[in-house]
Amino acid sequence: MNSREYYRPISKEVLSDDWGLLTKHEFELLRRNGEWQRQTRETYDRGNGATCLLHNPQTDHVLLTRQFRLPVFLNGGLHSMIETPAGLLDGARADERMRKELIEETGFEVDTLTHLFDVYMSPGSVTEYLAFFKGTYSASDQTGDGGGTFEEGEDIEVMQVALTEAMRMIENGAICDGKTIILLQHLFIKTLLKRAEAY
Repeated sequence: MNSREYYRPISKEVLSDDWGLLTKHEFELLRRNGEWQRQTRETYDRGNGATCLLHNPQTDHVLLTRQFRLPVFLNGGLHSMIETPAGLLDGARADERMRKELIEETGFEVDTLTHLFDVYMSPGSVTEYLAFFKGTYSASDQTGDGGGTFEEGEDIEVMQVALTEAMRMIENGAICDGKTIILLQHLFIKTLLKRAEAY
């Protein structure tokens, strides 16, 4: 079924075009019973992004960041969020952009990243999807201090956390970022499966 068979656009209005593009859409949507229903929705478009979890297999630590996030502070009062490094693609290839983000945010430069999957994190209102990557790192891969860029308002703390401790941090609420939880759980499950296959 192509989009014309279930979606009829009526109008759209740009409400804001500053940090992202906020647009109001009016359209008709074909319901499962065959009836067309008129709806109004708003979409927020900042472009697509990428995120990555780096794991040190020698120490079984993962590389995470901590930074201030205004929406989270306004909604829940949290001073900072613990996350995997991430950034907007801005027209670049996802793996290339992710390597640059890793250098900017963490100070670690890695050659090989593995693409896992693409995920829409908030499909009810945000158009963005994230390309998820994993990779490995060691102490010798550190080429700088990280911390992000001042011009973008970033003040990022770099954290190296044991994988088992990171899983406990999900359970106790210290880690509550969706992309980070997905990547940590993916790594933890893969680690358990690998250990089980070794027996």
